Amino acid sequence: MSKIGNQLKNGIILMAPRITEKSTDLAEGGKSATYVFEVAKGSTKTEIKQAFIAKYKAKPVKINVINLPSKTVVRRGKKGVKSGVRKALVFLKAGEKIEIM
Repeated sequence: MSKIGNQLKNGIILMAPRITEKSTDLAEGGKSATYVFEVAKGSTKTEIKQAFIAKYKAKPVKINVINLPSKTVVRRGKKGVKSGVRKALVFLKAGEKIEIM
C-alpha cells in the first residue's frame, strides 16, 4: 500500500479540528464555510484533500496550509518551548456544512 493509503487508513493526516473563536466564525461564514484542522507535519494539500473527502464525504473547493513556528515561553521562571503546529484551512462551497464532533 502507498504512503497516502497507509496514512488515510490510520487517519493521521487530519489530526484534530482546531476549535477557536476565530475558526467558529469562519465555519459560520457567509460566502463559503471554512474549517480549520491541525494536520501532520509532512502532509501535502492533495493528501489533506483525500483525507478530508474520506472522513467527511465532502469535496473541498480549496485548501490553504499554514505553518505556525514553535515559540519560547517562560512560566514560573522556567524556560520552555511551545511546539509549532501545521494547520489547514479547508474551504467548502456556499451552503455546504460538515459535522465536527
